Amino acid sequence: MDNQREPLEFSLIYVIANYGQGSKILSRAKHYGVTGGTILLGKGSVHSRLLDLLSLSEIRKEIVLMVAEKNVAKQALIGINSDFSLDKPNHGIAFSIPVVNFFGSHDFPDQSFKESRGVKKPMYNAIFVIVDKGKGEAAIDAAKEKGAKGGTIIHARGSGIHKSIKLFGMEIEPEKDIALILCENQLTEGIVTHIRAQLHIDQPGYGIIFTQNVEETYGLRKD
Repeated sequence: MDNQREPLEFSLIYVIANYGQGSKILSRAKHYGVTGGTILLGKGSVHSRLLDLLSLSEIRKEIVLMVAEKNVAKQALIGINSDFSLDKPNHGIAFSIPVVNFFGSHDFPDQSFKESRGVKKPMYNAIFVIVDKGKGEAAIDAAKEKGAKGGTIIHARGSGIHKSIKLFGMEIEPEKDIALILCENQLTEGIVTHIRAQLHIDQPGYGIIFTQNVEETYGLRKD
């Protein structure tokens, strides 16, 4: 008799909210069974001539990342959506992405490695564009030209074989922008193609793009 347990399925939850909300969201997520998470700092953009003149067009954001068992993640998203009124404008967005393998958590030991399964065609995709610092806005602008509603920029550092910076003989990792864009599945190819052309992504050292399927979404504008 085979007593081997069926491997658990996991999801990665993203919640993008206004600055200062991250810890509250993480606390509520734990109430729904999520065991922990990580908070990143980012920024969102609002295009307004007046706000641009006042240098207030950049809005600080917090991005909460949490991995949970798939059913727990689903319930946590429902709860967070209700607790933080994500259905109201400018209250944030939340979505989840399937995780193929998850290791290192004391709450889920002895997980076996598993192959990625085929999934049904998703309604939404998450597009990640990693470019040099200062070019994240251009990626989001290009995405908007092809139907995206907006995006969030996360600041990061990275290095590659094409670009390196030396200061007083020491190699410095260049700063990067990660533009995160959520869009309907049928828009993804056009958006990615346009960003590749506008930001010359196919040239060495200009950046990379990858996309992921999205399981659940909350707080997205439909207009």
